Amino acid sequence: MKSIKEIYKIGYGPSSSHSMAPRKAAEIFLEKNPNAELYKAYLYGSLAATGKGHQTDEAIQKVYKDKNIEIVWEPETFLPLHPNGLKFEAYLNKELIDTYTTYSIGGGDISETAEFIGENLYEIQSMDELLEFCKKEGKSIWEHVEDVEGKEIWTYLREVWTVMQEAIKRGLENERVLPGSLKVPRKAASYYAKSQNTVGSQKNLGMIFAYALAVSEENAAGGRIVTAPTCGSLGVLPAILYFLKIHDKISDKKIVKALATAGMIGNFVKTNASISGAEAGCQAEIGTACAMAAGATTQIKGGSITQIEYAAEMGFEHNLGLTCDPLEGYVQIPCIERNAFAAVKAWECAVYALFSDGNHKVSFDQVVETMMQTGKDLQSDYKETSLGGLARICRPKIERNN
Repeated sequence: MKSIKEIYKIGYGPSSSHSMAPRKAAEIFLEKNPNAELYKAYLYGSLAATGKGHQTDEAIQKVYKDKNIEIVWEPETFLPLHPNGLKFEAYLNKELIDTYTTYSIGGGDISETAEFIGENLYEIQSMDELLEFCKKEGKSIWEHVEDVEGKEIWTYLREVWTVMQEAIKRGLENERVLPGSLKVPRKAASYYAKSQNTVGSQKNLGMIFAYALAVSEENAAGGRIVTAPTCGSLGVLPAILYFLKIHDKISDKKIVKALATAGMIGNFVKTNASISGAEAGCQAEIGTACAMAAGATTQIKGGSITQIEYAAEMGFEHNLGLTCDPLEGYVQIPCIERNAFAAVKAWECAVYALFSDGNHKVSFDQVVETMMQTGKDLQSDYKETSLGGLARICRPKIERNN
């Protein structure tokens, strides 16, 4: 299993799989072929179907700047290894001199084999193995992360937490309409203002909503963000952690430790299943984010490792079957609201787990396996192609309103 740094990538929105990863692939190919006269980028499957809304073409064009780059959209063509396939070609004197085929496999990663690359750090490969190890050694999850990745992991996670907080603060101040044809107005600022004029549980919910909206809206506008584990689901975890910092006066040190635990939860999903909406639907993105946030919250609230696992299991289980059907391909509807509701769900899962003794029938690992099987069973229309669900039903209405 790879470093949890692969779960938390610092970059720019709106999509880890549709903008961050293609940009990375474009940089690799340009570095290899700096003197070509013409470049072509072929986008396949889901990458092409929602590429306009996800600004895939813009991400690639920014890399090539003044060079001659042609984008070819092939939404009905699916390469064999993953729904998010892309191919680059370089030409000199009208002759093809090089090609590069790769896949955007989720969370900003690219791979020519659709398998995650990088150094394997963790021998433990599942939550069940981790629980057994922690009970035997008397260690917490974050301690195991430090043992494996070294103390330098805290420097990286502190930077992650800083970027998350900056995104929230910017999002609470910005009030412009989000880019794109949907003309979605930002809501974070107004939700936060209204939350401050209420009391009790309603105020708490309003604050969590506002923080999640702030990060998600910054992502949709192409701002600097952190995947957690993807761009489409990045608002859930920071919303809960920032709420705990502001409302419960939790220290940054404890929050960074919770980020380590959440990273392990996301890592198990990424290793044993998928965090790609194009491969398994939104359950892979929001479900993972909800599980990460639920586990992190439970740890901060003093929960045991079995309660942490239980909270993560519930956060994942109760997002099973969630489809990925963004309107017009933008990471806006239903994505932004979905982050806000998943953040509150994560909080509820943590509270529920803390009331329990941690014993339960369905394990986190079983839900991970179930999610992946469910993702395989979903039709491609419901996996980030904008051909089914809300994207299809709402399209005529959107076209009339515009």
